[in-house]
Amino acid sequence: MLTIKKKAALAALALGMCFGSSWAGAADVPPAIKSRGKVIIAIDVSHPPYGMLDAQAKETGSDVETARLVAEDMGIPAEIVPVSGANRVPFLLSGKADMVIASFSITPDRKKVIAYSKPYGVIPVVISAPKGMAIKTAADLAGKSIAVARGTTADIELTRVIKESGVNASIVRYEDEATTNTAVATGQQSLLAAALSTANSVAEQNPKLDFEVKLTMAAYPMAVGLRKNDAALKAWTDAWVEANLKNGKLNTIYKKYFHQDLPETIPEE
Repeated sequence: MLTIKKKAALAALALGMCFGSSWAGAADVPPAIKSRGKVIIAIDVSHPPYGMLDAQAKETGSDVETARLVAEDMGIPAEIVPVSGANRVPFLLSGKADMVIASFSITPDRKKVIAYSKPYGVIPVVISAPKGMAIKTAADLAGKSIAVARGTTADIELTRVIKESGVNASIVRYEDEATTNTAVATGQQSLLAAALSTANSVAEQNPKLDFEVKLTMAAYPMAVGLRKNDAALKAWTDAWVEANLKNGKLNTIYKKYFHQDLPETIPEE
């Protein structure tokens, strides 16, 4: 028979296996990062809600929370280095950061020079409109005008949706997102095609519009950017993504900032 002490020890062991360290892969952190005592993560803190500064000038946002989860599971602190959309790849290639977590969508051109982890999220491209407007399918866009910033992924996807559905709708292209958003905010346009983060921002900044997401046109996969020669870090990060998608932690972060769940299947490309 098992003694009380042995039973307690077995129970503690089982509990530790389930809830001990953040996850079992923590021991496989690449030695160079582990011995340094911190992981250096590049984030664009000027791109809300992915990265931004709060009222106390502290980094916050979905990318920041994701980076902190990485560091927690590595068992070491994170050092956040600010980057812009343009210098994310150069920072990584020059060794100024171990990884990039900065709304980094996977593209064929980027894959030529850097590696990506397995996708941990998506960047949806949506159509939003007032709640009272009945839009459930592309067919419901008939006779309507949709505002979009020229040359954006939203423009590409909106053009595709209109063409493939054969619906008679008008695409009103503006030269940049700021002008597009102003046209919607001032009532010049009633429908907006944009990235989900932009659509949410317009809705939050203009509550009288009573905007909501009507259609999701596409979802671009988002991943951690890594150097091609960091095979050990890629292996760790891939396992980390898989574990934290499974336990729901990455979905919790995503839902907090984007107000919807991650898709059941995240596209690889």
